[in-house]
Order: sequence, then structure tokens, then C-alpha cells
Amino acid sequence: MHSFLSTTVIALAMSSLPWLASAQTKLITEAEAQTPNLQVPSTRAITRGPGISLLSPTEVAGKAFAFKLAFEPRGGAKIDAGSIKFEYLKQPLVDLTSRFKPGLNGNQLELPQVSIPTGTHPIRVSVRDTEGREAHTIIHLNAK
Repeated sequence: MHSFLSTTVIALAMSSLPWLASAQTKLITEAEAQTPNLQVPSTRAITRGPGISLLSPTEVAGKAFAFKLAFEPRGGAKIDAGSIKFEYLKQPLVDLTSRFKPGLNGNQLELPQVSIPTGTHPIRVSVRDTEGREAHTIIHLNAK
């Protein structure tokens, strides 16, 4: 009886693993989306800091989509993973870093199942390299 019970518990635990792996991350809540946008002046500057490249489309199905981003170090420096920050440009500013961090793997960020409310969502991504050079970009995700 004990062996049967142990086998059943292990089987149940194993069957829940795929569900956990595909769990959806809510990047932005409805309440956060309803707050006023933060007006951020646009700046253009040449920087030797790391590159930030969005690898997924900006037009998304808000209920479920994959989010991919790459950080590109330059000049032999490495990405300082502890410096990566994601901010939702709203009043007040919303730090989304903890929602994105689980998808970070080296210089890539990949979240296979995320959701956001309908609308346009400005997210500022910041990163620094091991030489102390910083880079920032604003991504505008448009969910339909």
C-alpha cells in the first residue's frame, strides 16, 4: 500500500510539471494599465553601451504571447545581469523587473507565455555592462 501511495504521489507531481513550465506571466495588471502615462522626453545619443534588441513583435495578442529580448555587449565587456531593469512608464512608475527576471538566461530574455491588457504599453529597458556603460530603450507593446 505504501509503495502504491508513493508511486501515485510521484506521478501526480510529475504530471503537474508541464503545467508549471507553461504558466502564464501577467506582465502588466489592468489597474496598472489604467494609470496615466508618464511623459518621457525622447533623447537621441550615441552610446558605446550594450545594445538592446526586441526579438518579438511589438504588435501582440494581449491574452498570450511570447516575449523575447537580447542584450548585446560591446567592446569585450559583459552584461551586468544585476543592472537589468524594466519600468512601466506610468504615473507612478511601475518597476516590472521581478516579472521579467525569470526569463533571463545569459544575454537573452525569453518568456514563452505572457499577457498584458489591451492597449499600448511603454516599457523602458535599462542595462549596464561590466565597464559601467549604460543603455536604455523604450519598447511600446501594442496589445489587441
